[in-house]
Amino acid sequence: MDNKTLQNIDISAFQHDLIDWYEREKRDLPWRQDQDPYKVWVSEIMLQQTKVDTVIPYFYHFIKQFPTVYDLAEADEQAVLKAWEGLGYYSRARNLQTAVKEVVASYSGEVPSEPKQLEKLKGIGSYTKGAILSIAYGQAEPAVDGNVMRVLSRVLKIEEDISVPRTKKLFESIVRELISKENPSSFNQGIMDLGAMVCTPKAPMCMLCPIQQHCTAFDEGIEQQLPIKSKGKKTKTVPLVALLIQNDQKEYLIEQRPSKGLLANLWQFPMAPIAEIGFDHIENWFQSEYGIAVTLMENVGTQKHVFSHLVWDLAIYKANTVAEETLDERLTFVKKEDLDNFPFPVSHQKMMTYI
Repeated sequence: MDNKTLQNIDISAFQHDLIDWYEREKRDLPWRQDQDPYKVWVSEIMLQQTKVDTVIPYFYHFIKQFPTVYDLAEADEQAVLKAWEGLGYYSRARNLQTAVKEVVASYSGEVPSEPKQLEKLKGIGSYTKGAILSIAYGQAEPAVDGNVMRVLSRVLKIEEDISVPRTKKLFESIVRELISKENPSSFNQGIMDLGAMVCTPKAPMCMLCPIQQHCTAFDEGIEQQLPIKSKGKKTKTVPLVALLIQNDQKEYLIEQRPSKGLLANLWQFPMAPIAEIGFDHIENWFQSEYGIAVTLMENVGTQKHVFSHLVWDLAIYKANTVAEETLDERLTFVKKEDLDNFPFPVSHQKMMTYI
């Protein structure tokens, strides 16, 4: 690391001002009630790409259902996905359970405090590793996320593109120099909270910032120009027809998604790729794809669902079938009142208002 990056900052004063503010102003969050490494781990996985307010009720529910690593390791995957239902990015839940099973099998149920052991667990990257080690185990390890890069890019006037992987490595090396060895937990969480509450992406509240006197960007009046981040990929829109198919027994046809890829192993109402097959060929396509004859009824709604780089543009139709054939193993008919027993993605949960 270039030592010039830190030559103009009083590291001891910076640590003091940040930690003192955090101890006074920290958010009251359920995973901060103790330093249980399992709870810290669960919370950090849930918080990836998800807002704190959204995570809080999920965290309470998840920990109540799976209070220990043993409970999560032994749980049925469908139960885990159901507990995660609506939180999105479901690979996080599957990876968490896989990693917890490894903790039970290889580490007697104790979340490793050794960095190299921890980072080998599925779904644990450098940020989650640093968060667990610093918050739960008091180790002076960097935990660099978007909040941390935004705060430090302004404080230290770092003009590297934060969307480039090597820039995160730069910030990790900087945090290793800045972090409080005496209180790494409050230091790391302090920067996270500061980025979430004060040093926000737009209109940062510099007048309320406890480390304003250390901030080069504020001093030069360029705080809103940092961090530098290149534009991400353009989203792709995929038009789909979702079919709410009912049989003579008033049951609805649902389908389990593949075990790998987007929304793996979740359940959904069958969907047809309308751009590929054309609307007039949906019934024939469904017969060919699923082996079931259906009759389209009325269009009951539309919906858009946005993923990271993908948008589902959904037209929702009711349909009927008199199929009594043996179903493909990915399909099953379910009574309306039993749909809640299956984990669905948010878009398909919303479709249930039409049935």
